[in-house]
Amino acid sequence: MLTNGAALIQLMERLAPKHYAVENDKIGLQLGTLNKPISKALVALDVTDEVVDEAIEAGANLIIAHHAIIFRPIAKLDTSTPAGKLYEKLIKNDIAVYISHTNLDVTDGGINDWLADQIGIEEEGRQSLEEVHTDKLYKLVVFVPESHHKSVLEAIWRTGAGEIGDYSCCSFNIRGQGTFRPGEGTNPFIGKQGELEYADEVRIETIVPYSIHRKTVSAMLKAHPYEEVAYDLYPVDLTGRSYGLGRAGKLKAPFTLGELAHRLKGAFDVPMLRVVGPLDKPIRKAAVLGGAGAKYVRHAMFAGADVLVTGDIDYHTAHDALAAGMTIIDAGHNIEKVMKTKVAEWLNDRLAESKSETIAVPSKLNTEPFVFV
Repeated sequence: MLTNGAALIQLMERLAPKHYAVENDKIGLQLGTLNKPISKALVALDVTDEVVDEAIEAGANLIIAHHAIIFRPIAKLDTSTPAGKLYEKLIKNDIAVYISHTNLDVTDGGINDWLADQIGIEEEGRQSLEEVHTDKLYKLVVFVPESHHKSVLEAIWRTGAGEIGDYSCCSFNIRGQGTFRPGEGTNPFIGKQGELEYADEVRIETIVPYSIHRKTVSAMLKAHPYEEVAYDLYPVDLTGRSYGLGRAGKLKAPFTLGELAHRLKGAFDVPMLRVVGPLDKPIRKAAVLGGAGAKYVRHAMFAGADVLVTGDIDYHTAHDALAAGMTIIDAGHNIEKVMKTKVAEWLNDRLAESKSETIAVPSKLNTEPFVFV
């Protein structure tokens, strides 16, 4: 059976929740409809005319891309313009376009972590360069019969709830007695219709981040034996994990700036890159930010990085970095292409779990606009 477009995007938003995105970022469904079965989703960095042709040839009816095709409100749809022709081709071939941009950058196990892996930045001790989202925390309280106390609690924990700092499976449990009278037409797990029931129950309290609260409540309800579950979910004056752009951390092995640059040409599969700073400078800690990172040079310095690996560095930013003693490797904006394979693999793993016939495939096209001569 094929997966509906809305259900497929729910999977995508498990990887990169929309509320992780930078304010006013152009993400989500940008063209077409998700209210249809998806046979094949093409994962692309950019949506160009050539990428749309690739989707048509592959039989894809959804493109999941990193870079938006609509940046500002459209006053008119003129199909004689390059953008208008692109939209027309997508609509005529019933291909929807969904964008996952800064939310995919920010999320754990997203683009900036994939780039950090390619560079060789250790996972332990990694930090973001700029915080953009802090998870709000909620308190979940649910009353469970003693017979199902452990199974409901474990179902809640499996969703990721119950984490406080570096501690997991945190909860508080109080035994007590609940009362209820099943009405006409009910099918009570305990007791009989019309009779007041006194049940030995456990009150479970645990912390749930906002980003997973729907998943946690759904898992709790599924594991709970009652047809009507008594539970509360309310915000608390505490903050959870922070998520941000970029990554910084120690390298698994030290390099000189020149050695690291040559290594990254292969790791990123780029024909060339630009380097700012002395090639013999020792590099022990690196920072990376996918996309245009000119404004993050000082963030990288503040994080203690010896080099910032990013794209789209301008002439004056390079001079400022040199004057401050900071080194930069400009590997280009296109290194974010790592998302094509990684997102497709992640989605296919989730689709396989539900035995769906829908598949995600990475675009084979290189959308680098520059030609290196």
